Amino acid sequence: MSSPLADRIRPRELSDIVGQKHLIGEGKPLRKIIESGEIPNLIFYGPSGVGKTTLATYIARRTNRTLKKLNGTTASTADIREIVGELNTFSGMNGILLYLDEIQYFNKKQQQTLLEFIEDGRITLIASTTENPYFYVYNAILSRSTVFEFKPVEPEDLVPAIKRAVDALETEKGENCTFTQDAVMQIAHSCGGDVRKALNAVELCYISAEDSEKGKVVDAELAFELSQKSNFRYDKEGDEHYDVISAYQKSMRGSDPDAALHYLARLLEAGDLPSACRRLMVCACEDVGLAYPQIIPIVKSCVDIAEAVGLPEARIPLADAVVMVCTAPKSNSAYLGIARATEDIKSGKAGPIPRTLQNKHYDGADNSKPGQFYKYPHDFPNHYVSQQYLPDEIKDAKYYEFGDNKNEQTFKMYWDKIKEN
Repeated sequence: MSSPLADRIRPRELSDIVGQKHLIGEGKPLRKIIESGEIPNLIFYGPSGVGKTTLATYIARRTNRTLKKLNGTTASTADIREIVGELNTFSGMNGILLYLDEIQYFNKKQQQTLLEFIEDGRITLIASTTENPYFYVYNAILSRSTVFEFKPVEPEDLVPAIKRAVDALETEKGENCTFTQDAVMQIAHSCGGDVRKALNAVELCYISAEDSEKGKVVDAELAFELSQKSNFRYDKEGDEHYDVISAYQKSMRGSDPDAALHYLARLLEAGDLPSACRRLMVCACEDVGLAYPQIIPIVKSCVDIAEAVGLPEARIPLADAVVMVCTAPKSNSAYLGIARATEDIKSGKAGPIPRTLQNKHYDGADNSKPGQFYKYPHDFPNHYVSQQYLPDEIKDAKYYEFGDNKNEQTFKMYWDKIKEN
């Protein structure tokens, strides 16, 4: 069984690594570190398929150190001890460079096992992770390492890698295959900045291409068919999940229906119907709120329909609701009000509930002024009477302020008139 094309043609020179110009371009910090030969402990953070493993392998070749590779999903503490055991042997004489892929899957104890050896330099650690290292990597490891963030590769930077892949396949298979420029650009734009996805698409296209008098030809239509499902990144458990749903809600809050529909489509294409529904309902309550309170049951109805019919039809009622939330007037006055009230509760500002509001209608013998003295608002004109509702300690607290939208201002005018009277 042959290895994936991405592994077979992995770059062996720094100049062949595509993307990451902010790190390995001329004069950039990481490039200077590599060229110096003095390699510190490094953590490479970024999505998969953007060159983290390739660059780590290249760095190992430039040093005189023995390269060891571990994957956090399968390695154990015993594997680490085995590597440590080689430090006093001939193979570890110049030190060991350990490439630890997916370090976020190492527990705290496993990461601590490395501390002594990366501290004194006998092991140089290059770790990679697709998750934010400041959340998943033990602080003691972080403090002894330098973090570099890798980014998705831009389409124009992917073109050389795609062409190199085509040349490699022609050499391996001994058969010419022409990729049209449109096909190359389709693959470059459809892989979401993932070099591995792009190269996999190239190999699939090469295998699927029809023979002609001029040899195999891959056009944009074939490239589209074989790469169309790779055009975005999404991981329900990773950073990308939170980035997409954050962009989704912020687009609705920002009243941009085009952007909100785009992120809704990304969620639904990934099959994440629960997140799409939950954030939509939150946004209706938090961001539209009292400016158009009728939207809340409307959005809930759309969510109920979406959950009843399931995907792919669920996209239709959800799209209706998303556009409505985007185009509705906005008010977060109730959200701010409950936030202020919660802040007071958490800080200990509460106090006994006023006697007039307590759920009891009798007094003890020690009460010098018996009686509840609650005023029933419906017994008064306009169903309102002034009385204290908040505890004495915070009786003057103000949590809710009327929003400046037409709906709340209408209510404000009404209550200003009633309370003045």
